[in-house]
Amino acid sequence: MKQLIKSANRTILTIGFTLFFLLGAHSQSNGFEVIKNMELMDQIYQHLEMYYVDEPQTGKLSKVGIDAMLKELDPYTVYYHESNIEDYRLMTTGQYGGIGALIRKIGEFTFIAEPYEGNPAEKSGLMAGDKIISINGKTMVNIPSDDVSSALKGPKGTTIEIEVERENVGKKIISVTRDEIKLPDVPYSGMLNETIGYIKLNSFTQTASSDVKTAFLELQSQGMKEIVLDLRGNGGGLLIEAVKIVNFFVKKDEIVVTTKGRVAEENRTYKTMEAPLDLNIPLTILVDEGSASASEIVAGSIQDLDRGVIIGSTSYGKGLVQRTYDLKYGSKVKLTIAKYYTPSGRCVQRLEYYEKEAGVKPKEIPDSLIKIFKTKNGRDVIDGRGIEPDVEVILDDFSRLTATIYSSNLLFNYATKYHSTHATIAAAGTFSLTDQEYTDFKAYVLKEEFTYSTASEEMLKKMKETAEEEGYYDESKAEYDALLAKVVPSKERDLEKFKDEIKIMLENEIISRYYFQKGRAIDSFRTDKNIAKAIELLKNNALYNTILGK
Repeated sequence: MKQLIKSANRTILTIGFTLFFLLGAHSQSNGFEVIKNMELMDQIYQHLEMYYVDEPQTGKLSKVGIDAMLKELDPYTVYYHESNIEDYRLMTTGQYGGIGALIRKIGEFTFIAEPYEGNPAEKSGLMAGDKIISINGKTMVNIPSDDVSSALKGPKGTTIEIEVERENVGKKIISVTRDEIKLPDVPYSGMLNETIGYIKLNSFTQTASSDVKTAFLELQSQGMKEIVLDLRGNGGGLLIEAVKIVNFFVKKDEIVVTTKGRVAEENRTYKTMEAPLDLNIPLTILVDEGSASASEIVAGSIQDLDRGVIIGSTSYGKGLVQRTYDLKYGSKVKLTIAKYYTPSGRCVQRLEYYEKEAGVKPKEIPDSLIKIFKTKNGRDVIDGRGIEPDVEVILDDFSRLTATIYSSNLLFNYATKYHSTHATIAAAGTFSLTDQEYTDFKAYVLKEEFTYSTASEEMLKKMKETAEEEGYYDESKAEYDALLAKVVPSKERDLEKFKDEIKIMLENEIISRYYFQKGRAIDSFRTDKNIAKAIELLKNNALYNTILGK
């Protein structure tokens, strides 16, 4: 037990001294505070070992203590225990040992949500909608999805027995041999029409730039004259990969990003180092609130250099840079070491994590501190708010019913039923549910137990409370009741009223059962307003140049 305590203490002390040397080495008084508190933590562990009423779970205590300490800094400063190194590998390389499938928790069970095409789960016969009953004989009922995920992961070449329950089949045991799973940085690329190419980039792992380059050259061979780079939902990754991707479109020796931190050694300027792939191809980049970090470096530098047009909605606003340091015993710590600045000199960081009281949520940088910067051609851009698009696309909000059907997994479950009775469907991009099939879906939904309210209903009820307080309700009760009857949810009525948007989501879910991620992407082009706007802009060279200030 003493050895375990010492091991846990050494881990905490190692992290403490790492923080000390990297962040506080220039302040003697701060250094004393670090050492003093490390010694206090060491004493607390010793007293727990000697006097606590029950046997303390040393490993768990140290992990919780470290996580709580780092949580007070920012969400991106993270400790990776040796048991969580697979998570670190996945973040930096997109690789992990496992079966290659997304999973989803529904009630007390975890389901296979989507096998990755060509990976062990799909090759062994696992299907989306399979309910996981047990893994290697151990029940997975009422087990958190994170624990199920851990049970599915493991070294390449090892085999696991997964018991599943399948629609219209029942229970069966499927043997799956794990492999090295590489999540694709570019899950899809293709031609949107005769001249416009499209590349979807999901992450910035070590292969991101090479994957984008491969896709670009392939599209170029197919006649691409303009390009759409889709960074929506891309939470970022490796900074150097962002620099390399920008380099594909701008000349050598151009500043892409500068990092500045409290430690002078971390102040660096990153420039393009190679000849570009194409300096003149018209370029549009799609971003949304899920585009962060490395995505914002790409979009922000391309915008600052007036090299392409940014389309969509304002990005997340993460202007912080992290670096990972090795610790003892196979663990690591990822520290926020600097802020990054795009070529115009702006930092897109939206939230201020510093100088806040412990436990207090960070606040947005106030408007009074927002500054205006200039792009290469003299256009105004601002800091502190993420990347604001040059062309904003306003998306329609889904109805309350559609959102409820999605969150209740009714779309997912119905797609599973549909797949079990339809061996094949039309190609992605052409598949569409018939009216009778949608009628069958409505009948399925109406049998399910769920409730929802409309925004109109909620506002009317608030209005009633106000009218009652002011004494007007009695004389307007009849009108109120008549209006309320029209906005109170009716599942059958709303399933028809919002048929178009529900069908779009249901068809996309069904298509994924047959054509995986590529099918989802191709299907989404039919109704994607951002892509439609990009195509419209790329067809209008005069407008494209006007936006860029040329």
